[in-house]
Amino acid sequence: MALQSMTGFARSEGTSGRYRWAWELRSVNGKGLDIRMRLPQGMEAFENEVRRLVSQFVTRGNLQVGLTVQVSENRVEAVLNRDALDAVLRLREELGADLVDPAPLTLDALMSIRGLVEFKEAADDAEAIARRDADILAGLEQAVHALIDMRRVEGDALCRLLSDQVTRVEELALVVEADPSRQPDEIARRLESQMAALVGAAATLDRDRLYAEAALLATRADLREEIDRLKAHVTAARDLLAMGGPVGRKLDFIAQEFNRESNTICSKSNSVAVTSAGIELKVVIDQFREQVQNLE
Repeated sequence: MALQSMTGFARSEGTSGRYRWAWELRSVNGKGLDIRMRLPQGMEAFENEVRRLVSQFVTRGNLQVGLTVQVSENRVEAVLNRDALDAVLRLREELGADLVDPAPLTLDALMSIRGLVEFKEAADDAEAIARRDADILAGLEQAVHALIDMRRVEGDALCRLLSDQVTRVEELALVVEADPSRQPDEIARRLESQMAALVGAAATLDRDRLYAEAALLATRADLREEIDRLKAHVTAARDLLAMGGPVGRKLDFIAQEFNRESNTICSKSNSVAVTSAGIELKVVIDQFREQVQNLE
């Protein structure tokens, strides 16, 4: 399964009868899946379909989904107010004997009566509306697939970048592991020098305290555990990148563990080379974690 970036954009547009529609989808980073919609009045029923379709392909990200619908051809129809017409005819009948040479009721005369005839946009029949809605939903599906394609393209690029950074973490861990300061004879020499300094500074230091100090110095000089954990995290990160799918949260956790080990290496270091490698480790890990924030 491919990795997905959480950033992307897609647009789909088309026509259906006298309607022109357009979908726009924008996706940015988010802790979870947050879908916000702007739908034309009267088309709120599309909301459930939008959520259903997007949720099939997206698990994380803040998505803005917008739909615009325009009528390219206006149709107007005249609507006769039958109640008003009946009232006019009854009034004419009632006043017929009192009218002097009444003029016949013409269309112009009827049109001049306020409220008798109203003009409004003609409504489409149910079949036309159903066809329009089906076309709009098909366009939504096209837009969602285009968005996913873009997120996957960016996800592939992120995968290559993250893989390079993981490789650099591994290289720096090997630099620390191979540093001469970690050789047993060098550790023994430093430990002997430090213990001599302790004994010289406190001639009355008891044997138990001396052993405790020696154990502490030996522990601080040993970076074996940190190096082993770094290597294990490198393997885990590579496995997740190869597995793909929504692994952003897991990689973020690994980035935190990378950072923990690099901090410990820097704090234990008694070698300029190890300290330098530890600082570069922290830089690479910060870059790794920043890019991981873009992954689903």
